[in-house]
Amino acid sequence: MNTTTLSARTRKGAPHVQAQAPKPLPTPLLESMYFRMALARNIDIVMATHTKEHRFDGWWHPGEGQEAAPIGATAALRTDDYVFYQGRGSAWALGKGMAADGILGDLLGKVSGSTGGKGAGVPHWSDPAIGVMGEGATLGSVFHVAAGAALAARLRGTGQVAIANFGDGTAARGTFHETMVQAAAWKLPLIYFCENNGLVVSMRLSEISPTENIADYAAGYGIPGVIVDGQDADAVYRVTERAVERARAGLGPTLIEAKVVRRRGHWEGDPQQYRAPDDADIAGYRDPLELLRARLPADVAGRLAAEAERTIHLAYQAALAAPEADPSIIWKDIYA
Repeated sequence: MNTTTLSARTRKGAPHVQAQAPKPLPTPLLESMYFRMALARNIDIVMATHTKEHRFDGWWHPGEGQEAAPIGATAALRTDDYVFYQGRGSAWALGKGMAADGILGDLLGKVSGSTGGKGAGVPHWSDPAIGVMGEGATLGSVFHVAAGAALAARLRGTGQVAIANFGDGTAARGTFHETMVQAAAWKLPLIYFCENNGLVVSMRLSEISPTENIADYAAGYGIPGVIVDGQDADAVYRVTERAVERARAGLGPTLIEAKVVRRRGHWEGDPQQYRAPDDADIAGYRDPLELLRARLPADVAGRLAAEAERTIHLAYQAALAAPEADPSIIWKDIYA
């Protein structure tokens, strides 16, 4: 796939996202994206080791190989834009600016986490001050709450944009289609962002879906459907930036489909008996960190990688040392 070419799939008369000749992104932006991708990769490494060596009461869904899509997308957002993410890896939260201490504290069920220990093991971290709105209890539950946030932003006139992040399997949920009808009709500032790794837990998307591309659904709702190389943070940033500009201009939603590779199992420890070692996606895997690293000076990339590793090591040690949450925390932060 040509990472600089957008594929806009819309019905006749619908607005298109136009391909543009790429210009080099600013070096500070590339460095920031690389550093945050390296943070996410190191959290995966730490959690893989932690799961093997310690009693772990939760689930960890590794995001190794998919870091470029969330980091590229969040780099195109404002601090006050909303992100409703799915549960794979930590890159959406890190990309939006969350500190690693809060993320690892949550994963280990410690009071140092962003939720104070409520979401142990499963990534339910949140930080509304920077637009990280948490995750629903079921995959694909983001659509209607993200649409509600987009509607609220429209009514308040704040210019904010909401992203609903989801996997290819959850495109079959009714709320995906129901909210898209209304969001398109009302031209809400909402971006549907699909990370399509071709695997619905333990089966191929092709086994259960009549469409190869999730972006094809956009045509039925009269909005742009864009396919992008999800291994390339630069390409993801560019398509998201244009979708954000379109949303802020009052032109309505965009459906972005990032083609990504799920490098590891559905959960940490998944034996992946459903997956052959010579699967085409694994055989042709391109590491998103290496793709971005090649665009930076070697010494700069090395320094950022070392800093990311050190940051996550210290955050993990701090999380181990922090006290566990008292069960009474369940009664905090509720209305009644």
